[in-house]
Amino acid sequence: MSAVRTLLLLLVSLTAVSVQAPPDFSGKWAAEGAPAGDMGSGWGPAITVTQDASRLTVEYAFFGRGDMQPPLRFVYALDGSETKSTVMMGRGMQDQTSRAAWQGSALAITTIHPFTDPQTGKPAAVEVKRTLTLDGGSLVVETVRSGVLGGPPSTSRTIYKKQP
Repeated sequence: MSAVRTLLLLLVSLTAVSVQAPPDFSGKWAAEGAPAGDMGSGWGPAITVTQDASRLTVEYAFFGRGDMQPPLRFVYALDGSETKSTVMMGRGMQDQTSRAAWQGSALAITTIHPFTDPQTGKPAAVEVKRTLTLDGGSLVVETVRSGVLGGPPSTSRTIYKKQP
């Protein structure tokens, strides 16, 4: 009987260890210097992240004060469902669709940016995948952009330090 009890205790303890809460990326973050020409995370040098059980929100200032535009704000559902964002950029509204998925302690956010191919006039899209991880006091964002119009894909890594 004690062998069965020991086995049950072992199974319960292994289950408890494997069910960990996902990391919380909340905070104000500032990027360390990026090499010239590096597009970085695409979120800017200073970001504010808020997170609860159902969503992660990333907000950052893109426009200058004189532009009188609010910060850009993107909300991602943490249950894997699709989220849509519309941003006013350049020549008008730009739509994007995202999905977030946990990969262990990392959060992968895949965003599709549709556009019109200027050569053919046909719809096209670029995929941007950001993978967020915590490393000590740093937020690491690895960003992979698919190749656009025959160009090569690119990968960048941005390290943000938590701000007080």
